[in-house]
Amino acid sequence: MHAFHGTTILAVRRNGGSAIAGDGQVTLGPTVVKHGARKIRRLHNGQVLAGFAGSTADAMALFAKFEAKIEEYRGNLERAAVELSRDWRTDRVLRRLEAFLVVADRDTSFLLSGSGDVIAPDDGLVAVGSGGPYALAAARALARHTQLDAASLALEAMKIAAGICIYTNDSIAVESL
Repeated sequence: MHAFHGTTILAVRRNGGSAIAGDGQVTLGPTVVKHGARKIRRLHNGQVLAGFAGSTADAMALFAKFEAKIEEYRGNLERAAVELSRDWRTDRVLRRLEAFLVVADRDTSFLLSGSGDVIAPDDGLVAVGSGGPYALAAARALARHTQLDAASLALEAMKIAAGICIYTNDSIAVESL
């Protein structure tokens, strides 16, 4: 049995704006089984964005846990991210989940993992998934050489990644603040 594989999620914070973009491709082994999957969400009354890479069922469980944390800590993204990562690393059931979360609001963004990582990017750009390195490189180049806003920059960087990574398609969803 092949595992579901491949995605690209990119978060961009720029000039007071924030965006997360995700492609729509889902593969099972060498086969594309879905082109328009939705891998990003708005949380906390639309004030927080989240995207996932990894196992879909695991990501859905993590979205639910993160949403509970962001509500518990009244929108404090950093506190919710740290608490979720702590639970994710120490809980017997959660620590088996195989996914990454990228979360952002207007002021901060984080990459969260099951090993307890809560990583805030230095430059406001963070990406995960099969096409993550391509999207991140494209976003960094665009940030240095254009005046694009966060959502436009995320979309253009994802288009570049889709042209390189076979596990990233051009059915791109973007949510922005």
